[in-house]
Amino acid sequence: MKTIVIHPLTSERNADYLEFFDHRAFTDDNPNGPCYCTSPNQDEAQIRKMVSEFKSCGVKETLRRYAVEMLDANQIHGYLAYDGEEPVGWCNAADIESYAGFVPAFARNIACGKTVSIVCFEIAPGYRGMGIASTFIDRICADAGSKGYAAVEGYAMLSDKRNDFDYQGPYHLYRKAGFTEVARENGQAVMRKVL
Repeated sequence: MKTIVIHPLTSERNADYLEFFDHRAFTDDNPNGPCYCTSPNQDEAQIRKMVSEFKSCGVKETLRRYAVEMLDANQIHGYLAYDGEEPVGWCNAADIESYAGFVPAFARNIACGKTVSIVCFEIAPGYRGMGIASTFIDRICADAGSKGYAAVEGYAMLSDKRNDFDYQGPYHLYRKAGFTEVARENGQAVMRKVL
């Protein structure tokens, strides 16, 4: 197995973030792409404005421009996975309050104190199935605990079938990392690890 290292996204790593989404993410016709993982950190009005520009400016070009603006304003938070110097994975994870409308409402209603939410994973083709998502979760939990958070949550879709394009992470991934299901609604489960 390759040695994968996880780093929090910082302004010094913004170019790596763009490199990952420009050239490695969604290169296998994944139906979630193109994406620059901006939506979790936008409210509905911002998303509508962005989408309205797709036809005139192009989808990928518009998403990238918004990502650059949001990175410059420190509005995107999470972690990058690296194989050497090459970014090969992304996990959008931050304080639950930073996700305007992306965290399910029923999850907000059962919050248990200061919480980090994991809302998105994207692993480059060729690196999937190597435990990178689990490594992300381990790092997120360690960092959240050191910062005084009470819990880390993920929002898994409930399905009996493997779905390679499930950007929120499968149920079994969270169970394996010691998370427990605390609620479910509309085919989605709130998976929580109390720190």
